[in-house]
Amino acid sequence: MKNFLTIAILFLCFIACNSSQPKSISSGKSVQIDANPAECPYITNDNNGNPVISWVRMINDSVTALCYAKSGDGKTFSSPIVIPNSGNIQPHGENMPKIIFKPSGEILALWGAANPNPKNKYSGIVFYTQSFDNGGSWTPARPLVSDTASYDQRYYDVALMPDGEAGIIWLDNRKSTKKEGSALYFSTTEGKNGFDHGRLIAEQCCQCCRTDLYVDKKGGIHALFRGVIEDSIRDMVHIVSNDRGKTFSTPKRISEDNWVIKGCPHTGPAMTENNDGIHFAWFTGGKNKGCYYTKSTDNGQTFTMRDTISSLGTHPQLASMSDGELLIVWDEAYMKDNKLNKLIGMQRRNAEGNPEGKEYITNGNILASYPVIGAVNDSSSIVAYLTKKGEKNFVAYQVLKLK
Repeated sequence: MKNFLTIAILFLCFIACNSSQPKSISSGKSVQIDANPAECPYITNDNNGNPVISWVRMINDSVTALCYAKSGDGKTFSSPIVIPNSGNIQPHGENMPKIIFKPSGEILALWGAANPNPKNKYSGIVFYTQSFDNGGSWTPARPLVSDTASYDQRYYDVALMPDGEAGIIWLDNRKSTKKEGSALYFSTTEGKNGFDHGRLIAEQCCQCCRTDLYVDKKGGIHALFRGVIEDSIRDMVHIVSNDRGKTFSTPKRISEDNWVIKGCPHTGPAMTENNDGIHFAWFTGGKNKGCYYTKSTDNGQTFTMRDTISSLGTHPQLASMSDGELLIVWDEAYMKDNKLNKLIGMQRRNAEGNPEGKEYITNGNILASYPVIGAVNDSSSIVAYLTKKGEKNFVAYQVLKLK
């Protein structure tokens, strides 16, 4: 009997030790998606669920073209499709152009253009165009906002609404206070008429960090942004609407980092969902700076204690797999031959948000930054990012197999 118990204990220890082993990531070959210099990679899915990568083709120093490519197998992508009338893009890794496919088949492409003026030399305008024939033709580009009082729209995000329309949030100069920061606005499309009736849903917001818009399985509309608290603290703030965007909750910090800065962090948050709740990743430059993770299991009422992703990382993005597992990517600075370089890190977390392993999917031979990620299924994902060759940037992607 004693020998039996000993064997049983050893067997259980063997299982426990093996189950705690970090899961691995098999990095596919890095593929350059466009032979031309490029900026601002972005990943989404078309109305059939196929992965889509979009980017800005840099024709020369002042002329651009928004491009996208589709994948039917989750591994390879089509030849670039060029969206006309997109020659005025101001490329920015935190204000990247985006493309969204409505269930109706309509495609919307959005981008930011410069709009310097005496009030703000860094101001920008968001433009968009629509296609109703699967990208065969596009409407003339038009501004997101028609109100002439709005001279600055930047750092936007888009998502499909519960009714199949496209929703958008963005930072806008129109606010109800003279205090520091911008206001957060929200709008949705109305059929083929495009966006209309934008309205203020939160303030004060950091003027220069990417926002995140997410619609959960129950139809809740979540917005995440870097808030300006007490005119000096710049921490991540969450709001949610449970009535299809009619009203939003009072802004609540996802973590009290207390980052005091009078400047532009230029690194925004990310958000996703699985059956365990809403999951978040972000960067802070406060005490113990770096990229962090937290989650909420009660729709944003409370948040778990933050957990470190990378103490050297910035620009985190995350995605949830079909089995609930979480993948987080970021760029991370390091020194090579006395020069500052960057590489792409990736962390796996289980459905409850516990870390399972961390790897780097690029090496020190290239400078890589601004990663974005999209899930293909429960065993693979796609990561796209910038690579630098000489003085020019290019967009590359990798298909990652999860073991």
